[in-house]
Amino acid sequence: MLKEKLLEVIKAQHNDLGLDKKIVIRTDLSLVKPIKSFAVVISGIRRCGKSTLLKQILKNEKKFYYLNLEDVRLDDFELSDFAKSDEIFKGLYGEGGTYFFDEIQTVPKWEKFVRSLVDKKKKVVLTGSNASLLSRELGTLLTGRHLSHELFPFSYKEFLKYFKFKQSTGSFAKYNELGGFPEYLERKEINILQELLKDVVMRDVAVRFGIRNSALLKKLAIYLISNVGKEFSYNSLKKMFSVASVQSVIDYVSFFEDSYLIFTIPKFSYSFKEQQVNPKKVYSIDNGLSISNSISFSKDRGRMLENQVFLQLRRQYKEIYYYKGKHECDFLHKEKGKINGAIQVCYSLNDSNLEREVSGLFESLEKFGLDNGFILTYNQEDKIEKGGRSIIIKPVWKWIAGGGGSGK
Repeated sequence: MLKEKLLEVIKAQHNDLGLDKKIVIRTDLSLVKPIKSFAVVISGIRRCGKSTLLKQILKNEKKFYYLNLEDVRLDDFELSDFAKSDEIFKGLYGEGGTYFFDEIQTVPKWEKFVRSLVDKKKKVVLTGSNASLLSRELGTLLTGRHLSHELFPFSYKEFLKYFKFKQSTGSFAKYNELGGFPEYLERKEINILQELLKDVVMRDVAVRFGIRNSALLKKLAIYLISNVGKEFSYNSLKKMFSVASVQSVIDYVSFFEDSYLIFTIPKFSYSFKEQQVNPKKVYSIDNGLSISNSISFSKDRGRMLENQVFLQLRRQYKEIYYYKGKHECDFLHKEKGKINGAIQVCYSLNDSNLEREVSGLFESLEKFGLDNGFILTYNQEDKIEKGGRSIIIKPVWKWIAGGGGSGK
């Protein structure tokens, strides 16, 4: 790029930061701090608020350098242009600033420049929309020199702050339907979330990985975000969508996961090989996104509730499973090599489903030596004790308000 053009873009982006705007302070702000000699990496789906979090972080820095690399004016930006940017930054704002690069994965071999900054003991903060791409590049040149943080759309607590609502069944019902994408919450236009899905499918998957059949990709994406909590196998998806090979399906699902559109969890097994072979379950990054792109999803209140529970768990735990023995349990979460929680989700407990829900959870508690577990509902509260173990029945919103996870 010509240095003159780059100078114009840097100045324009700096002027457009809008640091005086009143915005919801993300909970993650307290968890993400720039540190000398490290690259702090914030990853997450498009439009979930990474850029906003970046701006909240840089407001606390005395001096900063900012560049959004997804700006269309920087389409021809390449690795060598980072050095030009650095000269411009120091010319405009002086020495000693903290570096902030938004959507860094758009520039091939970006990690080489970031490594050079880290070696000079600079503070660097990056955002990116692709988990695998970032981790692969970070793993080559920045092993032991980066700190990773995942950002999700608004949590229920952040949703409450945004609208100045109080914790209640009513406010949770709104959150359960609208989801947590900030721009959608501000404008309530369904096409925002429809365009978001299109961007993920086209820009983060089809273009990046050279996949020509974008229509097939979109159909598969809509199917997955519409069928949360349901089991699937790669072979069944191959047949359903007439894909040439199972490996292609595995790749497509992996690309969607890397873009944070979906998450998959395996059936629990002590054998890693069995985990890979057994059917998986799928969950969506956001209920609002699923509802806006699917006719059927909003009709299944139980699965909407289950998706919220999964997202809360995923914020806290990387290892989550479903359990199937004689009975079934929706979620097991693992930490430090040990299953430390079991959770069942049921929109409404009644005479016809109580025994099934309780049996699945008690079986899990016994198998993993846990004293208590949760059945999370829309709006029921109770407690069941049996054989020295207890099941706490609690509304999802109260469980989230209490921090989620396995705490009481």
